[in-house]
Amino acid sequence: MKVLLTSCGFETEEIKNVFMDILTKDTSEMRALFIPTAAVFPDAIEVLPLCMKDLLDVGIKKENISVYDMHKIMDISEFHMIYLCGGDPQYLLNRVNEIGFDKKLHKYIAEDGIVVGVSAGSIIFANNLEDNLGLLPCRLDVHCDKDNCEKSGKYNVTEKGCIRLGNEQVITFNEDNTITIIG
Repeated sequence: MKVLLTSCGFETEEIKNVFMDILTKDTSEMRALFIPTAAVFPDAIEVLPLCMKDLLDVGIKKENISVYDMHKIMDISEFHMIYLCGGDPQYLLNRVNEIGFDKKLHKYIAEDGIVVGVSAGSIIFANNLEDNLGLLPCRLDVHCDKDNCEKSGKYNVTEKGCIRLGNEQVITFNEDNTITIIG
């Protein structure tokens, strides 16, 4: 499963490298779907240019990035990756579920599509909220300080009540239904 959950996107070179390692195509050829829907608060809106910069910094061309506001359903199969920005996780999850994007996203992931979640874009995959996307069977806390976040390593998430993710960490999913935290 090519899903990366983060607090702050490609905050470090290590996280960028994790992203680059899952690619099967040169980033200059990739088409990315940028979803800023969760950014409904001023502080989240202010961070959107940094999120867009994540994609540009890894070599995705600006003309290959489409912004999707989730007000109507669309075909996502033409995109090589989906980037879900931060903000209000409940608002984002409501939009995802209301328009049936949850089903499209699950199919996209099952077909080896790449998804990057940032903050709220990560939380919607955990059980913090009802009707979540169900990739993490535990709670996910993001933006945790270094003293309180999980250590790097492999985790069986069915044995954890909560994953505390720092700003310089990324969660990857393993085939044996475990996760690895890097950073």
